[in-house]
Amino acid sequence: MAQYSPDAFSLPQRLLHWLMFLLIGFNLIFSDGMEHWNRLVRRGGPVAPEDVSAANIHAYVGIAILCLAGLRLLLRLTQGAPAAPPQEPALLRLAAKLAHGAFYLLFFAMPLSGIAAYYFGVSQAGFLHGGPLKALFWALIAAHVAAVAVHQFYWKTAVLSRMTKGG
Repeated sequence: MAQYSPDAFSLPQRLLHWLMFLLIGFNLIFSDGMEHWNRLVRRGGPVAPEDVSAANIHAYVGIAILCLAGLRLLLRLTQGAPAAPPQEPALLRLAAKLAHGAFYLLFFAMPLSGIAAYYFGVSQAGFLHGGPLKALFWALIAAHVAAVAVHQFYWKTAVLSRMTKGG
């Protein structure tokens, strides 16, 4: 991690955050095509070209997420991140650090497990990808949104603006 703590996230960090938000949201919400393809393959059913196309869209978005995650991690390590506001209790600061660490792990684990399942046929990776990792991702997103709401409306900190307008 960088040795300093900027006041806000840089423009590239903010753009990557929101682009990844859109791509991750897309893949979490619109995973039906991949799940349908997977069921057909598991059952030995006929796979139509549109089934492969739907699965490929999910896979390509996942690969894009993986590439952006690498760039995002590099920016985080070189540009740092704003410090937690002083209003945030120490225990919640620790929870935030753990949650952000879990997000970064999922940014890599989800695409890599999906790649292992889709391209290499590793069924255990597919189970992890579509089961526990997906559920953890949803839980972290819900906690993240709740934490932002607490900062915005209870503590009245600038946490949200640091990731929207930069300060």
